Amino acid sequence: MNSLATALQRYFTVFAHNQRDLSPATITAYRDAWRLLLKFLVEKQGRPADRIDFSDITADNVVAFLDHLQNTRGNGASTRNARLAAIRAVLSNALPDHPEHAATINRVLMVPMKRHPKPNLEYLVPNEIDSLLAAPDQTSWTGRRDHAWLTLSIQTGLRVSELSALEIADVTLPSGANVTCTGKGRKNRSTPLTKQTVSVMTNYLQERKIKPGTALFCGPHGTALSRDAFEHRLAIHLAAAASVAPTLTGKKITMHSLRHTTAMELLSAGVDISVIALWLGHQQTNTTDIYLHASMEIKQNAIDRTRPHGTTTGKYRPAPDILAWLNTL
Repeated sequence: MNSLATALQRYFTVFAHNQRDLSPATITAYRDAWRLLLKFLVEKQGRPADRIDFSDITADNVVAFLDHLQNTRGNGASTRNARLAAIRAVLSNALPDHPEHAATINRVLMVPMKRHPKPNLEYLVPNEIDSLLAAPDQTSWTGRRDHAWLTLSIQTGLRVSELSALEIADVTLPSGANVTCTGKGRKNRSTPLTKQTVSVMTNYLQERKIKPGTALFCGPHGTALSRDAFEHRLAIHLAAAASVAPTLTGKKITMHSLRHTTAMELLSAGVDISVIALWLGHQQTNTTDIYLHASMEIKQNAIDRTRPHGTTTGKYRPAPDILAWLNTL
């Protein structure tokens, strides 16, 4: 086993778990990045994977790999940057133990992230929310289940991973109704539930009790719905809702768009941006600033408060004959 293989093994079996305590999703993403990189280098260098070493992980090769992701595999800039972050993480950890490769590793660590324009924020407006919530066929168990998770998702803004991981015990009803989840960074947070959501969840949980398993939103055999299952079910209901709300046809709505919808609903209700950040589980409020940029209502209100160009400044003074005018009323 060469130096690179040893470093990879140590990172994924010891460092990632014992020292960083990375989430399973992060470890999987980092692993996949290195698998893709090694496969790319095997084809490029013409050598088997067990002969790929630090000397092959050059800045030129890494940049070529990143370009391959975008140009050949069709990945976006955000995916490219995520793969680069995974490569950097392992190399940064290996650097102190391999000073002989310091120059090569440091050049890779200096490869910059790719800047790219942020996509437009997609979210639902009130009539679209109503249409989507009415779309599931509530004469069936599946429809009632989908109506429940759509209601909970739009009201709480849970990530799809958080929604999938929920168990029955994570919902507290009816006194002090809330849902508790573990989000990014292993942070626990509790989100209060509205009366409408409490009503929907109370009815749903009565039915859920007779199903096997402990997952809150489950399939036929009691296992939790996956991310793909949520996206698939959402696509079905969006298609049905579009017949009532045609504006949905021109939008690319995903599960994450429901999270954006929650934020925009809170913002339009006048909730402070720092509270919205706490609600969504954002570590920093600047992550939540995107909703300020997306809100046309806030921008319109700002325009309404500005003085038109050419307006004379100063205090308001009534016309001299105002008293005479009032006497005529």
